[in-house]
Amino acid sequence: MTAELGADRAVRGDLDGWWRFGVPIADLIVRALFRVRVAGIHHVPLEGPAILAFVHVSVLDGPCLAAEVAWRRRRTVRFLVAFEIFRVPVSGWFLRRYRQIPVRRGKSDAGALDEVIATIRRGAVAAIAPEGTVNPAPGSLQRIRSGIARIALPTAAPVIPVGIWGTQHRWPRTGRRWKRPFRPRLGFAFGPAIGSSGNASAQDDIDAFVTRVREALERQLAEARSLAGDPA
Repeated sequence: MTAELGADRAVRGDLDGWWRFGVPIADLIVRALFRVRVAGIHHVPLEGPAILAFVHVSVLDGPCLAAEVAWRRRRTVRFLVAFEIFRVPVSGWFLRRYRQIPVRRGKSDAGALDEVIATIRRGAVAAIAPEGTVNPAPGSLQRIRSGIARIALPTAAPVIPVGIWGTQHRWPRTGRRWKRPFRPRLGFAFGPAIGSSGNASAQDDIDAFVTRVREALERQLAEARSLAGDPA
């Protein structure tokens, strides 16, 4: 795990002042809640565009994933976040300072799609949960939505599948939970990048890419469960 940090992690990266201030604090919180195990973090590039496609087992997935990638690879992670959360005074202030992307759920938000594509093309790391919502039954994937293809294919950015397991022990879809173990294991399994090739306007290309993402996420989910000491 230590070896994967790399001696060059401080040389490259794109953290601004807010991220450099907040990441050590967030990382301490994550480690207070979980015993973290990480594999394959070297697949996240130290510079240039990338898309993290992660399984969604808890509302904690995003913050924990962002903290790990920022701490270990010095990369800012941009998420699509529900527009209404930006209107909440404290939450909205943090989301704007940490450069997250608002999206209107339940609608075809072309503006948000255009913004995330432009953000990736500028060399950023974006994170997307292809399942769309927190899984009520972690362990088997929900339907993989086509949005991952509609974002990845126009950018040609590498898509890195990320398995996550353990956050649901603290905050599953049903709400916060405080039961034993009091500091469960949390596994992050980053897989080899999936090349983004194809036509985002061609349904066959979209379907084929979605299938590749699903297969990769299934492998990474199994690895994350093993890291967390809870193999399928």
